[in-house]
Amino acid sequence: MNKESIIKTYELAKERYAEIGVDTDLAIAKMKDVVISLHCWQTDDVGGFETPDAELSGGGIQATGNYPGKAGTIEEMRADLEKVLTLLPGKQRLNLHAIYGDFGGECVDRDQIEPKHFQSWIDWCKKQDIGMDFNGTFFSHPKAADGFTLSSKKEDNRIFWVEHLKRCRTISAEIGKQLNSPCVHNTWIPDGSKDTPIDRNGHRVLLKKSLDEGMATEYSKEHIKDAVESKLFGIGAESMTVGSHDFYLGYAIKNNKLICLDNGHFHPTEQVGDKISAVMQFVDEVLLHITRPVRWDSDHVVTLNEDVQLIASEIVRNDFLNRINIGLDFFDASINRIGAYVIGTRAAQKAFLIALLEPTISLVEMEVAGQNFERLAMLEELKTMPISAVWDYYCLKENVPVGADYIAGIQKYEKEVLLKR
Repeated sequence: MNKESIIKTYELAKERYAEIGVDTDLAIAKMKDVVISLHCWQTDDVGGFETPDAELSGGGIQATGNYPGKAGTIEEMRADLEKVLTLLPGKQRLNLHAIYGDFGGECVDRDQIEPKHFQSWIDWCKKQDIGMDFNGTFFSHPKAADGFTLSSKKEDNRIFWVEHLKRCRTISAEIGKQLNSPCVHNTWIPDGSKDTPIDRNGHRVLLKKSLDEGMATEYSKEHIKDAVESKLFGIGAESMTVGSHDFYLGYAIKNNKLICLDNGHFHPTEQVGDKISAVMQFVDEVLLHITRPVRWDSDHVVTLNEDVQLIASEIVRNDFLNRINIGLDFFDASINRIGAYVIGTRAAQKAFLIALLEPTISLVEMEVAGQNFERLAMLEELKTMPISAVWDYYCLKENVPVGADYIAGIQKYEKEVLLKR
């Protein structure tokens, strides 16, 4: 797109927004606080690097599609991520699962992983000048085959996963220390029952015990932030999920942990945006996993829909950006994986920019005065305000492709790199 036309169009949009009391320059400046953690597993369909032929199995999750170009090595994954970073405005982070360690061809079980297995990732993040987050991997393993990990009644299995949790926290603390940025360490487990269980309580007693044991060691909050993540159900765990929202919210509040809200992990009629101001009354920080569930937790590529917009708006309206850790969680193997990253991340960023362009004070004043017609009218008018002109100018300032210009770059990368794998 032509630079001069982008600037000219932005100046017109700036005037339009000024008429309703919104400073577009200030909104763009505040986008620096919208830092998104890019989930590494979009590049390889959640396979990991534990074995040469590693692939996703178990856990009530699945990746669908076989589009060419899947990353098969750490080098390929990093090259893909570097390409993605060049196409996104603003600042990002890396979100890594434990199965993506640099194991050098050695078989390292999950109760044996150490910071050294992730040192090359830390070094890569330093080179990219980005922070890094981390997740334990409680699926795709023989000791998770029966559907239970930290809540397993098989004591040997439970102890194995507790040790994995301990080691993931040690690794996370080292990541945060070396990168001088707190590493958000998230714990999600697939534990649950396909059919109606009798002893729900027994598994939850064990889960609490395992979490207490696994998180007993205290680390500096400047290095690590612990989060726990719930889920409504999963494939093979339709009737009961041990780590429910009620369980983890209670655990987070009692133990001063972050609660992770994944907008694919609730009933389709529930809105995570509505939950944010509720949980923020009782926890210091929240971890978000932004995704797009279609009928269930299907992890589709994020688009700019009402659910994502409500999440962003609730955060901005209440000045929660400094208490929210934003991550993405989707994996689509049916389309170009680089394109999936860029579409999904840009959609989330647009939602936050739209939220920052809202005349919130005026809307609240209408609400307090009972001017509900006026409030609704303004919300409708905002939908057709020239957001695209502000977004394009933001991308221009960040020196990344404007509008749909990123498509050609991804097509070129696919032809020259992905299709040759």
